[in-house]
Amino acid sequence: MGINTIDMNMQSLTDKRLTACLLLLILELFFDGAESAVSQQEVDRHLELGKQFLVNGQLSDALTHYHAAVEGDPHNYLIYYQRGTVYLALGKAKFALNDLTKVLELKPHFVAARFQRGTVYMKIGDYDNAERDFYAVLQMEPYHQDANYWYTRVQPARDQYMYIVESIQYNNHHNAIQLLTQLLEISPWSKLLREMRADSHINVGDILSVVSDLRSVNRLTQDSTDGYFKLSHLLYQIGHASDALKEVRECLKLDPEHKDCFPFYKKIKKVEKALTDAHTALERGEYQDCIDATKRALKLETEIPMIIFNAKQMSCTCHVKAEKYSDAIGQCREALELQKDPSVLCDRAEAYMETDMFDDAIHDYQSALEMDEHSQRAKEGLEKAKARQKQAERRDYYKILGVSRKATKREITKAYRKAAQKWHPDAYQGDAKKVAEKKFIDIAAAKEVLTDDKKREQFDNGEDPLDPEGGQGGFRGQNPFQHFYHGSPFQFKFHFN
Repeated sequence: MGINTIDMNMQSLTDKRLTACLLLLILELFFDGAESAVSQQEVDRHLELGKQFLVNGQLSDALTHYHAAVEGDPHNYLIYYQRGTVYLALGKAKFALNDLTKVLELKPHFVAARFQRGTVYMKIGDYDNAERDFYAVLQMEPYHQDANYWYTRVQPARDQYMYIVESIQYNNHHNAIQLLTQLLEISPWSKLLREMRADSHINVGDILSVVSDLRSVNRLTQDSTDGYFKLSHLLYQIGHASDALKEVRECLKLDPEHKDCFPFYKKIKKVEKALTDAHTALERGEYQDCIDATKRALKLETEIPMIIFNAKQMSCTCHVKAEKYSDAIGQCREALELQKDPSVLCDRAEAYMETDMFDDAIHDYQSALEMDEHSQRAKEGLEKAKARQKQAERRDYYKILGVSRKATKREITKAYRKAAQKWHPDAYQGDAKKVAEKKFIDIAAAKEVLTDDKKREQFDNGEDPLDPEGGQGGFRGQNPFQHFYHGSPFQFKFHFN
């Protein structure tokens, strides 16, 4: 084979390779174009779905599709603008600003985006940047009505902020709160202004308003572990253990091993469970379980006054319900030493009344009414205590039979039979017989009243249904022993000379 033949074969091989390379290049270009076309179709589909969800108010779903559209076409300024408007609707100012800034990087003279960004700056209290954006809008469109309006409001807002700082420096917190409330109408998304108002609320002692402002701060930041811890700690300080637990859990969602939130969570979880157990037991009528649960809470928490108050308040109520009146008085007193509370005063008044300490009961009910003039419990309790005090000067049917005021009909009947047998007149002679007759009349009256639901209710409310002065007639016009002749459990013969 000659050299010329070899050269020709080599040339043929080279031409084939070049042809193959060209075919591959053409195929790559074709598929790239096809892939690009598919990608644009996907972007358009996501944009259409995002628009539909936005119209229906399904903002989170709309946001998902706008995210996908941005990934498919990261250089389209309109997609960023549309996503930014969704962020604004969700109140996510930080993300809205990022998207609006990206829009203006891609299209600097987009007036709507620049005006929108200016309003966001205004809402978060960034007055310098707001002023720059509104000014830029007016350079492009001098007669832009909304931009003119907001541009004129920037300097007054800035001035008011300086007045607020001055008020706080001079400890005029009431004035600072008023000015901050006005400024927050213009800048409702300002984390700084809400924190300043929270601090002023602390200085005037309005803790519930502090809680409200700190919750707003947490909603605005959404990723502040310190904010959740601060709010949780404050709620616990004012005795809201369940709410405190919810907030510290939000902190742990962001950082499961947060140096402050984690140990605080472990503590308040146990306290909150003990208080919840006490409340549940009280509702179920399991009063001893309630008492035991409050003891656990008091053992776990020995420093925070309002948590201790909540436990002792619950203990006071459960001791009253359990008819442990002496212990109840002590628990109620300890709760009242921490905080005056009308419901605790009513609990203690009830315990006083059940131990015949009517003057003390009346005093506590009156004190409760001074704190809450609309308290129906205190009003009814006061009337009952006064009536019971007056009643104590007359006969007490419960004492006559030696039963408690919570005694059942069966217990009352049993006590009646025992007392009737003991004081039956036929068992006595001479002067002792006259004493027995008086005792026996009282025993019969006690049985009549306490085994009759209506009469017993009257008596419990301080009215003697057998009192002749009350119009009931009592035993008037009838033999006081008449019912013993028919159906009496003791068939004794009476002899009255």
